[in-house]
Amino acid sequence: MISLKSKDIISILDFTKEEILYILDLSKRMEKEGSSDILKGKVLANLFFEPSTRTRLSFETAMKRLGGEVVGFDELGKTSTVKGESLRDSVKIIEGYCDIIVLRHFLEGASRLTADSVNIPVINAGDGASQHPTQTFVDLYTIKKVKGKLENLSIGFLGDLKYGRTAHSLAYAMANFNAEMYFISPPSLRIPKDYLEELESRNVSYHEVESINEVSSKLDILYCTRIQKERFADPVEYEKVRGIYKLSKSVMDELNVKDDLKILHPLPRVDEMDESLDATSYAVYFQQAHSGIPVRETLLATVLGAIQ
Repeated sequence: MISLKSKDIISILDFTKEEILYILDLSKRMEKEGSSDILKGKVLANLFFEPSTRTRLSFETAMKRLGGEVVGFDELGKTSTVKGESLRDSVKIIEGYCDIIVLRHFLEGASRLTADSVNIPVINAGDGASQHPTQTFVDLYTIKKVKGKLENLSIGFLGDLKYGRTAHSLAYAMANFNAEMYFISPPSLRIPKDYLEELESRNVSYHEVESINEVSSKLDILYCTRIQKERFADPVEYEKVRGIYKLSKSVMDELNVKDDLKILHPLPRVDEMDESLDATSYAVYFQQAHSGIPVRETLLATVLGAIQ
C-alpha cells in the first residue's frame, strides 16, 4: 500500500507515477465525499516570502475545511528576515509552532533547505523559477477531469518557459504519461536545457517552436503562462517579450485547433489571455483554480497521515 505520511513535497520528480495517480484518485474522492475535521488539532504554517493569491488561500481553505488551524505570513516585510534572520533559523523556530509547513520563496532550493532543516513535513508552494509541485497535481487533476485521461496527450506550453516553474513541473509530470510536448516561446524564454535533458533521459518526444500557429492543430492541451516581469533582472529584456503571445476568442477562431482543445493557465493572467476566451469551450482555467481545494486537502491529509 502506498503511504505518503510525513513525506516532503518538494519536487514532482520525488513522486512515482503510481504515487501521482494515487493522489489524483484520493483527490477525486475528497472532492466527492469530503472529510471534515480529520485534521482537527493540527496547525499549518503558511510561509509566503513571495506574493500569492490562489496557492496561499487554497491551502488555508483546505486546512480549515479539514478542521485544522493556519498561522503564517504573506509578506517578506512582516518577517524577521528583514532583521537579518536566516531562512534556516526562521523555519527551525516555526517548526515548534506547527505540524506542517507550506513554503513559497523567491530562491530556488529554499524548500529543500527547509525540509533538511526541520523534522516536520514541508510542502513546496513555489521556489524561485524552479518547481511548483502542488500546482502540478492541480494541473494533472484538471487535465484528467476534462480529458478523461492523462496518457498519450499532446500538450503545448506557451509563454515564459525559462522562469515558468509551473510549466517545468508539469512537463516533468507528463513525462510519466507518454505525452508529446510542444514548447512555444521566444528564444530568450526557452525552457532551460537541464529540463530538456531530463525529458530526453525519459525518452519524451518534444519540439521547440516560436509560433503557436505551427503546432495548434496537434494540441489536446494548451498550457498558457504569463511573462513574469518579476523574474527579469533587466526591465529592457522584459519589454522585448511583453505581450508577445495574446490569446483571445478571435485568435482561437482563426487558429486550426481541435474542437476539444482545453486551455489551462496557473494564473494570474496579465495580457496573454483576453477575457473573451473565458466563455469558450476551451477555457478550463477557473475550474483548474477551484480544483486546488480538493487536491490540497488531499496533500495535507495524506502527508499528515489522516487518510490513505
